Amino acid sequence: MPRYRPHVAARPSWRCRVCGAAWPCSPARLALLGEYREDRIGLLIYLAALFYEAAGDLAGQAGQDRLTDRFITWARAR
Repeated sequence: MPRYRPHVAARPSWRCRVCGAAWPCSPARLALLGEYREDRIGLLIYLAALFYEAAGDLAGQAGQDRLTDRFITWARAR
């Protein structure tokens, strides 16, 4: 049985170390939602901190204007 590898960001590119997608990738989002299932505010605070770091690492690169959607918008309560 294959061993699970967590989908974490490779910095400074902010690509997933496992699948290569822009992080947080779909598996990372699912894992974060599960981990913070009882603390959506905590998840948003955590993602905001990562957003700030990613904005610095990705400054001047194409797609930087979509970082809010990539890091924050998907995690808001529905």
